[in-house]
Amino acid sequence: MTTYLKRTQRDYSLAFKLAVVDQIEKGEMTYKQAQQRYGIQGRSTVLVWLRKHGHLDWSLGSTTASIPMSKSPSEQTPEQRIKELEKQLKESKMKAHFFERVVDLMKEDYGIEIKKSQLDSLGKKPKR
Repeated sequence: MTTYLKRTQRDYSLAFKLAVVDQIEKGEMTYKQAQQRYGIQGRSTVLVWLRKHGHLDWSLGSTTASIPMSKSPSEQTPEQRIKELEKQLKESKMKAHFFERVVDLMKEDYGIEIKKSQLDSLGKKPKR
């Protein structure tokens, strides 16, 4: 009679790993909270994902890492480069929305209308 041991290792999809890494890097949870929330049994599993798929430097083992890794675009995988560019695009859109709102508030609250030509004449061309 052969006895079977319960398998404790789970196979996680790349999409799941990237989602967990993204949540941790955004500060929504710590890696320990992610382990507990998603039932990840391995003590270092999430840290391995962070080192492999993340954009932060987790080599020191800090749970509050905030220094981006110094990878040049040629060293990044296409998925990492796309993720980085999407983040930059999102930030640029947020900045543009912010500045548009400031211009609107200047007009509404103070009656000051700022036109693109005025910005150009001041030597402060808006970023495109």
